[in-house]
Amino acid sequence: MVFAHDTEIALIAAAALINTDGSDGELLGDVAALDAFFAEQGWTGRHERTDAELADVRALRPRLRELWHAEEDRVVGIVNQLLRAAQALPQLVKHDGYAYHLHATPSDAPLADRMAVEAAMAFVDVVRSNELSRLRVCAYPGCGDVFVDLSKNRSKRFCDNSCGNKAAVGAYRARKAAAGGADG
Repeated sequence: MVFAHDTEIALIAAAALINTDGSDGELLGDVAALDAFFAEQGWTGRHERTDAELADVRALRPRLRELWHAEEDRVVGIVNQLLRAAQALPQLVKHDGYAYHLHATPSDAPLADRMAVEAAMAFVDVVRSNELSRLRVCAYPGCGDVFVDLSKNRSKRFCDNSCGNKAAVGAYRARKAAAGGADG
């Protein structure tokens, strides 16, 4: 494990949130989609199921995406701003069968604030561990989705198997075409 369990979960959730506005179009098109995302990512606590909450969550995505592209000092500035804006107060908590881990907002804080702070707290660990290089953008042309490379050898290049498979098929076809062109 590269990071603590809660840090990895928060980083993966942040990437998933960013990717809801990516190459596949808008995946948080309505409150029902946000409900599904909330459940899929294992979020707990307050969830108002309103258009205003949906708008706040959508507004968070560009700030989080910037973390994947920024230099360390800019990442630190964004993280500190996210923590200040939500008046984060780190504390150890235990719930839902998980061992003690950090939360920095109460469970009744607005969803977008909780998402922002969870991501910011995870980025505290990323910066302190000097691991910003683990934040990647998919290498498949035209994808643009972000991910966290948690592999031991830091070799992950694609956001998921789908992009990896498409790249492999494209490379295979290019080799076949080159071989065919050389023979004929």
